[in-house]
Amino acid sequence: MSEQVITGAKKRKAPWLMFILPSFIGVLLFMAPITVGGEITIPIALMAKAIQNLFEGSLTAIVTTVITLTALCSTLVRLTKPRFIERKPFIANLFKPSLPWYIVQLLGATFAILTFFKVGPAAIFDGNTGGLVLNDLLPVLFAVFLCAGFFLPLLTNFGLLEFFGAMLTKVMRPLFNLPGRSAIDCLASWLADGSVGVLLTSKQYEEGFYTKREAAVIGTTFSAVSITFSLVVIAQVKLEHMFLPFYATVCLAGVVAAIVVPRLPPLSRKRNEYVCGTPADANMDALPNGHTVLSFGLEKAFERANKVTSLRKVVNDGVKAAVDMVFGVLPVVMAIGTLALLIAENTPVFDWLGKPFIPLLELLQIPEAAEASKTIVVGFADMFLPAILAADIQSDLTRFVIAALSVTQLIYMSEIGALLLGSKIPVKAWELFVIFILRTLVTLPVIALMAHLIF
Repeated sequence: MSEQVITGAKKRKAPWLMFILPSFIGVLLFMAPITVGGEITIPIALMAKAIQNLFEGSLTAIVTTVITLTALCSTLVRLTKPRFIERKPFIANLFKPSLPWYIVQLLGATFAILTFFKVGPAAIFDGNTGGLVLNDLLPVLFAVFLCAGFFLPLLTNFGLLEFFGAMLTKVMRPLFNLPGRSAIDCLASWLADGSVGVLLTSKQYEEGFYTKREAAVIGTTFSAVSITFSLVVIAQVKLEHMFLPFYATVCLAGVVAAIVVPRLPPLSRKRNEYVCGTPADANMDALPNGHTVLSFGLEKAFERANKVTSLRKVVNDGVKAAVDMVFGVLPVVMAIGTLALLIAENTPVFDWLGKPFIPLLELLQIPEAAEASKTIVVGFADMFLPAILAADIQSDLTRFVIAALSVTQLIYMSEIGALLLGSKIPVKAWELFVIFILRTLVTLPVIALMAHLIF
């Protein structure tokens, strides 16, 4: 370790405490796996579950109110144009969206109201469409956003990302062309939920730590499905006894996709510049003279920790992050998630889109290829739909492939896709679909190979 860091640490012990204690608590909350009732989870997920239990029976009404209030406030701002909004960037960000996003807010509010009161076309509030999003998904996201958003500064404000950014750059940069700090996003998603990864990535991008390309790659590549939900998927296809080989297959295919897909358009064409327009420094990962990876990581962590001037500001940052996700993202998930599920449930669009995959499935020697093809593209609407459709397929190998593929496809519009579109991460809807197809084409052969080795 350099003399500079050692001397600095001797002169002032506070940076060690400011770095280690909050970061350690953050790691425990977001990344420490614990077993409760036979299921693997993390403390932040337990806290979210506690909120769900506390407001059991009321969360759907609360979520409907939030979505409706967002649309009403945006309408009021658009009609009256109050001057104080210009002086309040945080409020303007929530309630002064562009016209396309304003329409999405209105659509989300309409779907939420119709679903909550069960009025209008039954297709909208059906349990497999709007009912699924409003009653099953959004209460979970609401609780996760409150907990994860509020405690997120423990990961971002006290130097943990700076430390790991230096320590893991030599792994993340050669493999994925990403900064080392992105490994934290991956771990948070893997152990908690993909929504936590999107939240973390979006905040890091807004604060200028990721370029547009890096934020888009991380959001579409490392917002992985949690271990817990993977267990639900494999159980749905009645292969829970094969969870270990299943999850090993998912991890292998996910790593391959993370290496290959970001090097293809549209991700490869994203500008390598920060949110403010400043281009990335080609030497940004270089170690200064006299530093080791460890000493430089500690120095950057101490610098970041020393910027925390008051507990009040940390709490404010946490509250803003939670409010931003609740009001900014829930209407988008309601609108886009319901639309995607309406298309999946009431039209043959996804069946048509799946037909071109039949020759590929036959080439990979997947039994019941025609039936399996119907499950491939429907995963873009919701990740759980392929596992539901696969329940009637007789071949264990085919059900294994469908389950693994649905997890590694990653981008589904009922949650992660809608979250990405609702965040500041620079991706468009058509780009998400292209990335979804690319991930399918890259991971399917890997999964098929593993399936043939296992069965």
